[in-house]
Amino acid sequence: MESDKGTKNPRAKKVTTGISQKEVEDGRVGLIFNIQRFSVNDGPGIRTLVFLKGCPLRCSWCFNPESQQPFPQVIFNEERCIDCGACTQACPVRAITGAGAQKRINRKLCNGCGKCVEVCVSDAMNMVGEYRRVEDIVEEVNKDRAFYEKSGGGVTLSGGEGLSQPRVTKRILEQCRETGINTAIETCGYIREWNLFEEILRYADLVLYDIKHMDPAEHKRFTGATNAVILRNAKRIARKKIPMVIRVPIIPRHNDSKENVRATAEFVKRHLPHVDKIDLLPFHQLGQKKYERLDMRYHLAGLRAPGKQHLQQLKRIMESYGFEVTIGG
Repeated sequence: MESDKGTKNPRAKKVTTGISQKEVEDGRVGLIFNIQRFSVNDGPGIRTLVFLKGCPLRCSWCFNPESQQPFPQVIFNEERCIDCGACTQACPVRAITGAGAQKRINRKLCNGCGKCVEVCVSDAMNMVGEYRRVEDIVEEVNKDRAFYEKSGGGVTLSGGEGLSQPRVTKRILEQCRETGINTAIETCGYIREWNLFEEILRYADLVLYDIKHMDPAEHKRFTGATNAVILRNAKRIARKKIPMVIRVPIIPRHNDSKENVRATAEFVKRHLPHVDKIDLLPFHQLGQKKYERLDMRYHLAGLRAPGKQHLQQLKRIMESYGFEVTIGG
């Protein structure tokens, strides 16, 4: 994976007014797609989640498809469109064609300039992905300091994948730590440059670490990459004794077999001895509409969420290894 991958895509050339390309390349500016307040499922206490855009994996069940690409994107909500034609006229590269239910954005032509968003009066066109200076992001996080202090909360960096913007991630965590805010990072652990990951970990009070599948071939089949780097980095974090919670997405017909759950528990027990908590995150269909609005193919239409009885069985398997296990984080 390239360092700060998002700055190397040609579509990332357009940045927010007043922000220079050099600031992006230096990691002083990050590409984020959401800041979510008052979360209670992504680390201790009440937390603010900063979602960074760009991810090296392509999980077939990804709940946030808007997080994958390392550049701003236009998202089109057909239900809100009044078919006024303003967006078609405003597009400088003629990427928008058709009308009504046939309106489409040619994603190969779209350069993310946002002209269509500017003229859309019905809020059908929106931009996902915004370049913001690290100090501005930290200032936003600081607004909820009173809630962190009362609840033992803090900031959690999520995504996408923060490791896709390692310099930005490091700066945010470092500046939050300097102001006394508890810091956490939610990560898939897929980064080959361990030295960059190690620098980030210096400023993380907690790591929420995804383990998606123990079989390398199946992991590649469902995410686009094997799990070798991910498992190796998990062991490295364990040696540093940084507090870590393992998170396992439970996806029917993908990784929800009892054999895979046992294999995951055995890996954690053997190689991550300081880990005592595992979160099981059940599959849901809440992200499906976002795929349609981004003109992305959704591979799991019709797949049902795992049943409560099956989830309890998987929970008991994990607990038999001595772990504290929660369903849903």
